[in-house]
Amino acid sequence: MTDAEPADTVAAIVRAVPGVAELHSGMFGEVGTYLPGRRVPGIRIGDQGVDVHITVWQGVAVRDTAAAVRAAVAASRPGVPVNVTVEDVTPQPDGQ
Repeated sequence: MTDAEPADTVAAIVRAVPGVAELHSGMFGEVGTYLPGRRVPGIRIGDQGVDVHITVWQGVAVRDTAAAVRAAVAASRPGVPVNVTVEDVTPQPDGQ
């Protein structure tokens, strides 16, 4: 079994949380799930739980956004620890 489906599912859940601009690969690109021929950035699923690294939109409540990400991922993976790291804050696109 690979983590292809779980990593993709977690990535979609995270991207759907209001305030999340994008997934973040970490300072050196070290955070991701490696799959045959591709990579899911910002998501690492392992024996110790799920690590999620994100960039949030400027002006959103950072802690609230991180808590919403944690809750959304935890709901899809009951009993699994979820660690959320906010790596960066980025300006909203013009007009938003």
